[in-house]
Amino acid sequence: MSNEPTDNTEETPAEPTSDESQVPTPEPTASDATHHDEQEASGPTPTEQVHRDFHEPMVASGALIVDDVPLASQGNPVRSLWSTRISLLLVAALVGGLAGHFSSSSSGNDGITINSVNATPAGAVLPSGLSIPKLVNKVQPSVVSIDVKGSGEEDQGTGMIITSNGLVVTNNHVIAAAVNGGTITVTETGTTKSLKATLVGTNPIDDVALIRINKVKNLPTVTFGNSNALVAGDAVVAIGNALGLAAGTPTVTSGIVSALGRTVTAGTSTSSETLDNMIQTDAAINPGNSGGPLLDSRGDVIGMNTAVAGTLSDGTSAQNIGFAIPVATIESLLKTLKAGESIVNHGAIIGVEISSMSPELQAEYGFSVSYGAVVMSVISGTGAAKAGVKQGDIIVGINNTAVNSAQDVSSIVSALRPGDQISLKIIRGTKHLTLKVTLGTEPKTS
Repeated sequence: MSNEPTDNTEETPAEPTSDESQVPTPEPTASDATHHDEQEASGPTPTEQVHRDFHEPMVASGALIVDDVPLASQGNPVRSLWSTRISLLLVAALVGGLAGHFSSSSSGNDGITINSVNATPAGAVLPSGLSIPKLVNKVQPSVVSIDVKGSGEEDQGTGMIITSNGLVVTNNHVIAAAVNGGTITVTETGTTKSLKATLVGTNPIDDVALIRINKVKNLPTVTFGNSNALVAGDAVVAIGNALGLAAGTPTVTSGIVSALGRTVTAGTSTSSETLDNMIQTDAAINPGNSGGPLLDSRGDVIGMNTAVAGTLSDGTSAQNIGFAIPVATIESLLKTLKAGESIVNHGAIIGVEISSMSPELQAEYGFSVSYGAVVMSVISGTGAAKAGVKQGDIIVGINNTAVNSAQDVSSIVSALRPGDQISLKIIRGTKHLTLKVTLGTEPKTS
């Protein structure tokens, strides 16, 4: 790619001296969370299921973070900034069959004078000038509820229609039960009819999948926005099949972008996944929202709702912290998914937490380039730590491939295996370095 820097000034990094300054930083906190698909199974009642899933024990990665001086290698620590590696619990919320019936009664008001009006309530207005009800009416027809059956399980989630002939993007964990022969059905907003769908392509590494609704045409579609232009504080709206209460009638919540560039790790005793460069939001995201859109104030999709923080290690519940995959990441995967390819995760890692370069990061720390993947932290004992990678390094190339974003790093490494050695091209301050890094495996959760 044209943005890859030349290697004319490459040099081998010097071994750190004994008097190199070390700045202690506080231990990062870890929380667990759930992906937001719904799952039905025999066993506890719906009420018991909800209680259990929102009070699962914490699963922490156990990986120590080293080199915690914020972006120290760039020599411009303007103010404290650190990336939190959040350990998530990969658990489907078992609330199948849950239905709500609400009723109330009132006595007569003879002899009582009540002030009343017949005016229509006004919807909240977003910074774009569009009210939330109008935004919802614009986007909801392009949102579908998804039901998946397979391997004795039933999962429920959300999807977004991206083509008029029925291609729908959603989370991989929503459709995972159908990978080995299960069934997928979708319900369009405003309808009750279930339509059959076919799995097209899967990407467990980035938790994105593509399905196609069979025998349809002229469907309304979502519009992708610019997730790279987001800043903390931007208004957002989330739409999805929350709690699986009623297919075809999505739940709507609103909030703001509360942070960008988060790295979160989800895992069970048998599998785990690390998602980089996630959008953090305080818009309420619940089980069933997985695969649904996170919208900007114009109604354009800027993310796909995927997970929410749950319970902290001390038993305290996290509040209003959800995560969405940036739409820029999703767009980069669509060509491969449409081709029907399924990505296999060999479990290789460099050993760094990364975030795509952004104008905000560049301005804050005076980075010399506007592209690449910024190393937010380095995991001790990994290939990156042993090779001398430092927090604040900017990854601009791996082997002979240029790196423009965190997604590029994930895509390249996903095709490699633990034990493979890579040439990691980085920019550190004004220096261009090439480090030899041996790939390792994701630390097991415990």
